[in-house]
Amino acid sequence: MKVLISAGPTREKIDAVRFLSNRSTGKMGYALAEAARRLGHRVVLVAGPVNLPDPAGISVIHVESAAEMADAIHAEAADSDLIVMAAAVADYRPKRVIDGKMKKSDGSLLIEFERTEDILASLGKRKRPGQLLVGFAAETTSLITYASEKLARKNLDWIAANDVSRSDIGFGSDRNAVTLLGSDGSRFEIGPAPKFEVALELLRKITEK
Repeated sequence: MKVLISAGPTREKIDAVRFLSNRSTGKMGYALAEAARRLGHRVVLVAGPVNLPDPAGISVIHVESAAEMADAIHAEAADSDLIVMAAAVADYRPKRVIDGKMKKSDGSLLIEFERTEDILASLGKRKRPGQLLVGFAAETTSLITYASEKLARKNLDWIAANDVSRSDIGFGSDRNAVTLLGSDGSRFEIGPAPKFEVALELLRKITEK
């Protein structure tokens, strides 16, 4: 089985030295990639800018922006049997990137943003028969409500909901806990546990169902 996984944040340039990003470290996505390899699958990992070594035995594609992430994912998606979008992709990017380094002034700064591609929604529209599509819902409130809505709206097979407001399982933590929701009404509670163990159990639930 070919498994395609995304991990980490993206960076959207404001000028030559500044960018818009988020607190994702990529640890969960990398744990999923290593767990998929442990289960015997062929793994392609599309990773945003993270401070993690490339895992052995896994094809890693490094990207920076949401647009680069989209291009890499779409290039690998067609023949993938399982796609897990664990990356925290920017929803917006500056409409105009300033050449060079922007100089500060005494006045306010206004930056106009535009939407980036919703990669997960695009994958849901293009999903072929037999292909499994998994998303993540990193929320701070109404976890199950938002995750269930996202599961249906984006035509996913599964969604893993995690509460990133909790310091023990949020961004940067080595542990995680997720509620795994299936389009067939299935619900599984996984963790709290080390991220590799959560990843292993999550993939087992998805592939053995």
